[in-house]
Amino acid sequence: MQRFLRIVRQPFAVPPLARGWERAVPILLAIGTVAVLGGLTIIWAARLTVDRPVYVSELGAEGAPTAGMFRVALLLVAAGGFSIALASGHVRSRIRPLDRWAPALSLGFAALCFVVASQVTCTANCPVPIADPRSTAQDLTHTVSAVLGFVAACYAMLQVAFAARLPRVARFSLASCVAVAVITIVGGMLAIVHVATDVGAWLELIGTTVAIAWIAVFALALSRGSRPAREQGQAQVRVRVR
Repeated sequence: MQRFLRIVRQPFAVPPLARGWERAVPILLAIGTVAVLGGLTIIWAARLTVDRPVYVSELGAEGAPTAGMFRVALLLVAAGGFSIALASGHVRSRIRPLDRWAPALSLGFAALCFVVASQVTCTANCPVPIADPRSTAQDLTHTVSAVLGFVAACYAMLQVAFAARLPRVARFSLASCVAVAVITIVGGMLAIVHVATDVGAWLELIGTTVAIAWIAVFALALSRGSRPAREQGQAQVRVRVR
């Protein structure tokens, strides 16, 4: 009843629920940033323990000594992505074709794909699905999940690149989108044709690094660019009074 009376007396003030969510947003962004950077650190730590160039997915292949680290890393990235997605629901692209849904939905879907990829890893040596006769349905599931995750993350970058309220991170988002798309496509093609796989492995690792780093930068941009809801409510009141 008291909340209802406050809303009646101050109809243009920020609702109590919004104020509660406002307090949760910085926490979600902080948790998400720490989680994704922790996942990226574990991926690099696992990669540096291997004395030969390997694709990122090979770090989690069945029987690999780094399989446990790989699963933890992807789960951290997924958890961080979910956390940041929850805190970024207000971000929308200013271009109509990219505004059919929020970047938060694209980022959340990417996180879901990484959860699947972390639990359904590829078999030993990660044979390329369809192209390699040794590949199994497990390899196909892992590869499709990983690819869809990268595609969704790239689409989120593209949406944020044209977001009206985030000019500071727009150019970085566009550059990251192009870089991740080109690098991962080239690395994937090299794996399929079995040519310069050492180069392809490093390209995939670089593309993964750029993608995860973008999520952290996006979260930092949100934490710096958001205005407190109370200030926004006061601004709306002043505008209406004028």
